Amino acid sequence: MYSIICLLPSSTSIREAVWKIRTIWKMATKRTEPVTIISLRKLSQETPEPQPKEPKTFTVEDAVETIGFGRFHIALFLIMGSTGIAEAMEIMLIAVVSPVIRCEWQLENWQVALVTTMVFFGYMICSILFGLLADRYGRWKVLFLSFLWGAYFSLLTSFSPSYIWFVFLRMMVGCGVSGHAQGLIIKTEFLPTKYRGYMLPLSQVFWLAGSLLIIGLASVVIPTVGWRWLIRIASIPGIVLILAFKFIPESARFNVSTGNTQAALATLERIAKMNRSVMPEGRLVEPTLKKRGRFADLLDAKYLRTTLQIWVIWLGISFAYYGVILASAEMLERDLVCGSQSESEVVVTVGVSEESQSPCHCHMFAPSDYQTMIISTIGEIALNPLNILGINFLGRRLSLSITMGCTAVFFLLLNICTSSAGLIGFLFMLRALVAANFNTIYIYTAEVYPTTMRALGLGTSGSLCRIGAMVAPFISQVLMSASLLGALCLFSSVCVVCAISAFTLPIETKGRALQVSDAGSQAVLHHHLLNKGNELGVWKSF
Repeated sequence: MYSIICLLPSSTSIREAVWKIRTIWKMATKRTEPVTIISLRKLSQETPEPQPKEPKTFTVEDAVETIGFGRFHIALFLIMGSTGIAEAMEIMLIAVVSPVIRCEWQLENWQVALVTTMVFFGYMICSILFGLLADRYGRWKVLFLSFLWGAYFSLLTSFSPSYIWFVFLRMMVGCGVSGHAQGLIIKTEFLPTKYRGYMLPLSQVFWLAGSLLIIGLASVVIPTVGWRWLIRIASIPGIVLILAFKFIPESARFNVSTGNTQAALATLERIAKMNRSVMPEGRLVEPTLKKRGRFADLLDAKYLRTTLQIWVIWLGISFAYYGVILASAEMLERDLVCGSQSESEVVVTVGVSEESQSPCHCHMFAPSDYQTMIISTIGEIALNPLNILGINFLGRRLSLSITMGCTAVFFLLLNICTSSAGLIGFLFMLRALVAANFNTIYIYTAEVYPTTMRALGLGTSGSLCRIGAMVAPFISQVLMSASLLGALCLFSSVCVVCAISAFTLPIETKGRALQVSDAGSQAVLHHHLLNKGNELGVWKSF
């Protein structure tokens, strides 16, 4: 106490001195708890050190959905859709040329049917090959190669000196046409999910345009300058499209699957700029998939049942589709209504003796026959609006099973004795139904398989379906001459089998995002979702 008093100045009064002594004493004896509280408050008010965040990422699927539908997709639809014009003209060419070559080379029924069969044999062999190459080296390269191939051999066909050369060169054309399916894959991989069910069925318009164009040209060109000039004119659309392909990029989904992320990013940025849209924030991530285009993957346990049923459906649809086309031409050429043959058919004789008579028919198409073919061909677009609604609301499986069942019914109706208008009506509905079947199965096949085997899945399906197309000419052009009812019952039975197979498909693809792969994408997907969760604060509590 004395030491404390000594610290006070001498002028301080006694009262003030006592007050100061008491204050100093209290401070000396006071606990340090308030100091502890102040230090805790300071700690609580300090901002925590920011923890490092993982960079934002996005996938090609995110980019495609974010960019949305725009001008790029319209250009893609017009250019890739136009591949259907070239393909339809090359395939339908046989139907309109068959009566002419039958007369020129004095062919029998099986020889005429063999031409179509060999076209689809070439298609079947090369379709698998092009599918393998497309999954390994790119969709665009294979599409470009197939058009060069098809246009070259199509032009050569017009110079065929004999029937054997004609068959061989048309087979090579079929080989080239098989690669045109890559155009559909490119469209599928660039389209946002909600637009695939609308835009892909509309591509049928281009096939219809090609079919109508070749029939219209045939009605004018064949009677005037001959069938060889018709083939030369039919190759022009394919040559023009070769020049237009430079405006279409390689699939971004394929580029990222090969590890070429920079090319995929450049493509997506170009699409966003053309659509006047924006790219998602972050870094593009996708797995690099070394195992691509393996046939064994199609028969993996996950896809085995789907693959087998798809093959059955493709085979049956192709059998019915080309059966209708060739049957309509055959019924018009020979007037096979109610199983009777026309009295006006001309029998060409070879040699002088009656024993050497050939059963060849030199009945050329009349203008009314071309008109009937045009009307029935227009039927391919008649059910397109209903087909689009069915695909998007009922789903791919149910829509396909309904149209296949109706196809079976209308095949049987062709046997009814009816007027020419009634026959045209039945053919009109059949063409509409078989076109709807092809629309739906094309979309389903392109959607159900992942990027690693999408081209191969569509290629093998398109290849096996040509077995049906190879058999169809012998049913439509040979068996139908002997038994109209037998041929129609066979077509109808195959359609019933396809309807059941479509209804029992294990996977529905309506509203389903395109898959990258089964294994490789799971790690990227987990990483991508984790980043999204960190951005939203979902994982902070853990």
